[in-house]
Amino acid sequence: MSVEAILLAGGRGSRVDGATKPLFRVGETTLLAAAIAAARAGGAERIVVAAPVLDPALDVEWVREDPPFGGPVSAVVAALAAVHADEVLLLACDLVSPAGAVAALPPIAPDSDGVCLGEGGRPQWLTGRYRVAALREAASVLPDRGRDAAMRTLLGGLRITVVEAPAGVSGDIDTWDDLTAAGGSAAREPEEEP
Repeated sequence: MSVEAILLAGGRGSRVDGATKPLFRVGETTLLAAAIAAARAGGAERIVVAAPVLDPALDVEWVREDPPFGGPVSAVVAALAAVHADEVLLLACDLVSPAGAVAALPPIAPDSDGVCLGEGGRPQWLTGRYRVAALREAASVLPDRGRDAAMRTLLGGLRITVVEAPAGVSGDIDTWDDLTAAGGSAAREPEEEP
């Protein structure tokens, strides 16, 4: 089975004052670079990043939903047009440990459309491995190309195996406090209130 990756990196960053979360640094690398490395280690031959071009030097294909900021489903639908593989790794680019998340994903079972990590029984749709044909079929019936739709609208009708994530693997960075807790830094910090 051929594998490619879709990385979601084009959100508004509203809980971090509009900062570009994929460019936050944790350790020696950005969240985006860590997600790319994890996808490659997971077997992805090509990587499609749904976002404006954040770093033109990266060996990825950039796509953008139209209009922008349509949510993760809209971004996935836009990225699917650039995918040529049988399976796709789907990762949000705000994961603290994308390598651990990808390593925790087992192969897709023969009778399943995909596998994703879960936390307390709740699917973490944006950390998964899915059959491209099943995604395309589910996406084909979405109104408005998935704009503002919940991920369960795209994936909820598919046969997805949910695997409980090992401790610490499914954590993400949504706020400045999350970034601090992960030991990370940003190019710009939030402005102090007077």
